[in-house]
Amino acid sequence: MKEVTAIIRINKMNETKRALSDAGIYSLTARKVTGRGRGKMNTLLLKGAEHGYEEAINQLGAGPKMFPKRMLTIVVPDSKVPVVVKAIIDVNKTGSPGDGKIFITPLLDAARIRTMELGDKALDENGETAKTQTNEV
Repeated sequence: MKEVTAIIRINKMNETKRALSDAGIYSLTARKVTGRGRGKMNTLLLKGAEHGYEEAINQLGAGPKMFPKRMLTIVVPDSKVPVVVKAIIDVNKTGSPGDGKIFITPLLDAARIRTMELGDKALDENGETAKTQTNEV
């Protein structure tokens, strides 16, 4: 099993959840994060700051600018990793800096607390839990 961690734009969150759900991936964890890549600085901001424009100076701040993002964590069997990665890329790729990153790491094991299932059985890979929870609401 693998853990797929994706850093995406905030405005792509709902579309990403929908794409993952359409691909049969229902379980995920999302967190609000801030960060920055190695992207280039907006030269207009630099010129504005040089000319003393307060708005440009405030946006640049004292140090490197941190941008709000969403971090998704999805644990799936090895066979589902390509599906997850493709769904995330298809929605989030704009070709512009800030599209995000995907990290894939191996996991040794997982355990579902409620049923004590271990390994891949502890994962919601077939969506039955999501369907059951939806029907109960």
